[in-house]
Amino acid sequence: MNALIKEIRKHPLLWLLFFVPAVLAFQKLRPEAHTLLFVLSVLAIVPLAELLSLATESVAAKTGDAVGGLLNATLANLTELVIAITALRAGQYMLVKASIAGAIVTNTLFVAGSSFFLGGLKYHVQEFNRTSTRLQASLLFMANIALLAASAVAEVDTASDAAFTGNLSIGLAVLLLLIYGLGMMFSLKTHREIFVSAEHTEADEELWPIGFALAALVGVTLLVAMVSEVFVESVQQAAEKFGMTPAFVGFIVVPLVGGAAEMGSAFSGARKNRLDLSLGIALGSASQIALFVAPLLVLLSYIIGPAPMDLQFWPGAMIMMLTACITIPLVTSGGRSAWFVGAVMLTIWVIFAMTLYFLPPQGSGG
Repeated sequence: MNALIKEIRKHPLLWLLFFVPAVLAFQKLRPEAHTLLFVLSVLAIVPLAELLSLATESVAAKTGDAVGGLLNATLANLTELVIAITALRAGQYMLVKASIAGAIVTNTLFVAGSSFFLGGLKYHVQEFNRTSTRLQASLLFMANIALLAASAVAEVDTASDAAFTGNLSIGLAVLLLLIYGLGMMFSLKTHREIFVSAEHTEADEELWPIGFALAALVGVTLLVAMVSEVFVESVQQAAEKFGMTPAFVGFIVVPLVGGAAEMGSAFSGARKNRLDLSLGIALGSASQIALFVAPLLVLLSYIIGPAPMDLQFWPGAMIMMLTACITIPLVTSGGRSAWFVGAVMLTIWVIFAMTLYFLPPQGSGG
């Protein structure tokens, strides 16, 4: 308990842990207050994501590069994954697909763009490892091509039926998971020297004891699952109250809330002139969503979902994901950045957010 109190004092976001018992209590006392439960669950998920990040980093530092890197890669998007699985069980496939597309776009444009912007306000010009960034951008582009294959065929060939889309989605899911495994081997074993800077840990950061970190991982994961259930149950009614649709919530709200801890690390790295760290977080998280989380959700839908989920996205999401993937190579090709580059990337992200809010996409929500 003393260790937890110490961490709360060091990390301001952890003061929001007060909202975890609050949302669970209000779920029992006022289950019909969907708007209140939505707001409380959002405020509760943010500190839980921060705790997960701290615990994962501490365990990774104790277990060595290979196991630690695998743990970081597996748990980096755990919050978004738990929310998506909860929505999957509830049959809210529009929310699931929007969260997949939103996480890719948000990490690629918002997190990377904000890192360029915040770092550029402090440093006139910043440099980063072009080789590492190019590899991650290429991996992300390949993953998005696979994700959009089913959508593109369905849009062009109206004769394609649900069975074809479902079979193609299963095949793509297995292929993406295979590439994910090969990518882990590439980055953690055969060519890990390329990614050293992105995985470097702050030398002055005090890590948790391994026992406390493991206990925190288990406990926080359970709490995230409980709070995510409240979030998914209340999101539809609350979204209508705020004038939002599940697509907007999944595309904008879920990535921002679930990735709050990672964003803090990325922004802090940029302000310390460590853009390799920031880009490693942003592009690595986006790639993992496309290569691991999305195919895993497709396969899980056959087990826990009310019906199988495919990888068919609505046209707007296809355009946004491709735009994000094309933007990254363009702005990182020189290996240097300034604040205006970040401002341009953030503007693209805001355009997407405004479009989804004022003109919600209608299409393949299931």
